[in-house]
Amino acid sequence: MQTSQKELILEANHLDRQYWVDLWRYRELLYFLAWRDILVRYKQTVIGIAWALLRPLATMLVFTVVFGNLARLPSGGVPYPILVFSGLLPWQFFASALSETSSSLIDNANLISKVYFPRLIVPISSVIVSFIDFAISGVILVGLMIWFGFVPGLQILTLPLFILLTFAAALGAGLWLSALNVKYRDFRYVVPFIVQLGLYISPVGFSSQIVTDGWRLLYSLNPMVGVIDGFRWAILGGEAYIYWPGFLVSIGLVLVIFVSGLWYFRRTEESFADII
Repeated sequence: MQTSQKELILEANHLDRQYWVDLWRYRELLYFLAWRDILVRYKQTVIGIAWALLRPLATMLVFTVVFGNLARLPSGGVPYPILVFSGLLPWQFFASALSETSSSLIDNANLISKVYFPRLIVPISSVIVSFIDFAISGVILVGLMIWFGFVPGLQILTLPLFILLTFAAALGAGLWLSALNVKYRDFRYVVPFIVQLGLYISPVGFSSQIVTDGWRLLYSLNPMVGVIDGFRWAILGGEAYIYWPGFLVSIGLVLVIFVSGLWYFRRTEESFADII
């Protein structure tokens, strides 16, 4: 007597509408991956989640001494530690998310090669983990404002917009690099270089107002310039902290990176399980 066996094959649906429906259906997997990465990051550390505070605090102290005390760069009348930290927060969110996202598919190779789910969940979960670090580090900025008696203006209400732009910049660039890293493993060496170079060419330890007017628009071709300037303006206020033509250029580039990253990721997604 022969028994018939049915084989169930799960594969990605080519319809974009169905893909986004699947993305919502698998939202619990998104929560699980994000929570797992958070536990792995801090579970076996001696001081645990305090690392999310110590790293930006140490960087802020170094930048304050070098750029504020030694180089004596202008701060626009605000305490230099606040100037630095208001630029450091979005940059570290971007840099951490970019690093984690670029390797996220390789790190979850066993999961990707065995079961179907929208692969977009993996890089998004990595950005969420970096956002948790960002939120924790924000406590230092609040503490600095209380210490120096600095009170932000009503423009602080626009801060969620710039946080969203940072999220879009990190996810868009991360989608490009994570997809490319599956096929070309050399990109694992490119990402640290991008992060290190970006730290020096972005207005993190200084205000972009020190860049002369003739170069400021060109300087804004770095998408993070507009993001950091906008973030800093939302906290500190003052038109000196934001150059609106360059800001619009940077924001336009962020949107291009995000949309193109999403397009390329979706285009190559079906081949991940075979290549990885």
